[in-house]
Amino acid sequence: MTMNWWVLRRRPHVSWLIAILCVAVLVGIYLAKQLQISQLSSTTLLLTGLMLIGVTLWQRYVYLIPLLIFGGMIIGLWRGSVNNNELSSVRGLYGMSGLVSGKVLDDVDSDVSGQSVVRLGELSIGGQVLRGTFWVTASSELDIKRGDLIGVEGKIGPGFGSFVGTIYRAQIKQVQRPQPGDIARQFRDWFADAVRRAIPDPESSLGLGYLVGQKRALPADLIEALKIAGLTHIVVASGYNLTVLVRLARRLFEKLSKYLAALSASAMIAGFVAITGLSPSMTRAGLVAGLSLAAWYYGRRFHPLVLLPIAAAITVLMKPGYLWGDLGWQLSFAAFAGVMILAPLLQRFFFGETKPSFVRQILGETVSALILTAPILISGFGQISNVAIVANLLVLPLVPLAMLLTFISGVGALIIPALSVILALPATWLLGYMIWVTESLSKLPWAVSAVQLSSVGVAICYLVIIAACVYLWRATKYNLGESNIVE
Repeated sequence: MTMNWWVLRRRPHVSWLIAILCVAVLVGIYLAKQLQISQLSSTTLLLTGLMLIGVTLWQRYVYLIPLLIFGGMIIGLWRGSVNNNELSSVRGLYGMSGLVSGKVLDDVDSDVSGQSVVRLGELSIGGQVLRGTFWVTASSELDIKRGDLIGVEGKIGPGFGSFVGTIYRAQIKQVQRPQPGDIARQFRDWFADAVRRAIPDPESSLGLGYLVGQKRALPADLIEALKIAGLTHIVVASGYNLTVLVRLARRLFEKLSKYLAALSASAMIAGFVAITGLSPSMTRAGLVAGLSLAAWYYGRRFHPLVLLPIAAAITVLMKPGYLWGDLGWQLSFAAFAGVMILAPLLQRFFFGETKPSFVRQILGETVSALILTAPILISGFGQISNVAIVANLLVLPLVPLAMLLTFISGVGALIIPALSVILALPATWLLGYMIWVTESLSKLPWAVSAVQLSSVGVAICYLVIIAACVYLWRATKYNLGESNIVE
């Protein structure tokens, strides 16, 4: 009895308490969507949750952890209910037609029918401000950019994923480009034009997808080939692209000054996020990279099991819709868990303490990310790529070089226009090889398999994966706290 009381009075490290709190917040936000009880948005409930959390973090005893979990769930229920109430005004407009004004949140792309797809936020209709984001499709030849203010007219329908509403085949009535507008997007487009003068399409579009996450200009057939080959993740604004840039900035300046290395890497994070936009995957990538960089600067490390819940909770508190149905957000965190948790465990289990080579590390991280994302991909798309591992092994190790050569090509086109095509030849050849690999593998008759998986099946898959990770951890005694994406 005395021993049990001593265990209950232990004081865990505050980081683990925060991780538990974040998981509880996520559970609360998920339940808020299922319960749909407007009264849960009361200020009293919020203060109750904060009080329970404050007491637990102040005392930090093990026996108070149930209060921490309860407080976190209350905060999650409150935040989710507040968001539900904010969106109720939008749901009341379903089936109605009208002029909706808003701001273009991301680059415009096309759907399978050739319609322009606009992600519209900061919404208003008839002077009434609306919460959330609309998915809008329209047939328009207008030059619409990220950051533009537009007015669209059409029938408002129910949303999907993190979108609260849809307007299909809308008519675009007005387009306004604020001044100075989205400066980061203007800088990106200016540099992208220089790259395209030096490198032909589709190679230039692929290089820009690597460098700045601009995949909207990719040809539809290449996008489909990338999807079949399991390579879509490297041409969107994602953690991998950002990690390459942050590691480069840190290593270039680390020998001069740790402060300068951290400052340059922070500037790289801020600049890349500004250029690519705050997509769900980019929000996660920027937050994880920033927290990891801060820990590195102060001589500490974030344990993946602490960093993952913290990043997830922060992003979901900002936008609960990420947890409620945003596939990009879910895939981003699943891939991150694969790289930071499963990959090092597999490396230690099969190869011991030998430091992995570059190729072996890439292969291990790729396989791990594919394993963790497979249940979500199968559930969402009903198919899985059979050539993803081979494709990633042939392409992924060369992405940092492709990013560098694409950047050199753009700079060359700006400084020495007459020699731009010659200077860009290495980038053109390398990107051409990547396209050839992608198209060749995607055309194989067995490249993709149709598979169906229910939500229960997804849960079972992740339970099996978690059990496997626990076994690997116990067998290898590996300290996951040694993982750091910025080193």
